[in-house]
Amino acid sequence: MASTQADPSPETRQQQFEQGVAISLHLWLSLTVAVQNNLGGPSSEDKRDWFAGAVVDMFPSFVDLAKPRKPSQKPLPSDPEADDVEATLLQVMWDEFETNVDDDSEVEVAERIMKARAQCAAGSFEFVEELRRRWLATKGKTVQVQVEDGDQDTDWESDDDEGSEEDEDVQMDEAPALVAAPKERPPPEVDEDGFTKVSRKKR
Repeated sequence: MASTQADPSPETRQQQFEQGVAISLHLWLSLTVAVQNNLGGPSSEDKRDWFAGAVVDMFPSFVDLAKPRKPSQKPLPSDPEADDVEATLLQVMWDEFETNVDDDSEVEVAERIMKARAQCAAGSFEFVEELRRRWLATKGKTVQVQVEDGDQDTDWESDDDEGSEEDEDVQMDEAPALVAAPKERPPPEVDEDGFTKVSRKKR
């Protein structure tokens, strides 16, 4: 049974939310295939970590939200809609990994992220812990890919197991890393419609 703090700090909520986003992307089969096949170039794994940071940056930080603000200060932006998150997922997949996701899997990923956000805002981390257990159950497995005429059939090498009992006690430092964008990559820009503009790296 997962244990949660009665009143977690804003820093803890933010950290858990960032983990939820990173794990959600690691569980996204389309992105996993793109990374394993280096569709984003030799730095595909780093791009995935940057990808998670870009998604997190779409949401105002729980730490900033907890700070008192003066009337003269500009109000913090509100959380994006699920549709905006889906659009960003698709755009980055195309711009950075040259992958056209046409199976609507981005909808499920965005739903996970929005659910993790809502639960972390309420001080509950049960969903993030569930995602972490799922990620540990597939950690280290490769994905077999068959590509024919642009259609991709993907399967995990072995069936997803529920994970052992020791998985439940895993420490957070075993979860996927969330890193800032590499120095040569400028931070993502958000246009007036709320979409993240990502420049394709010339290779």
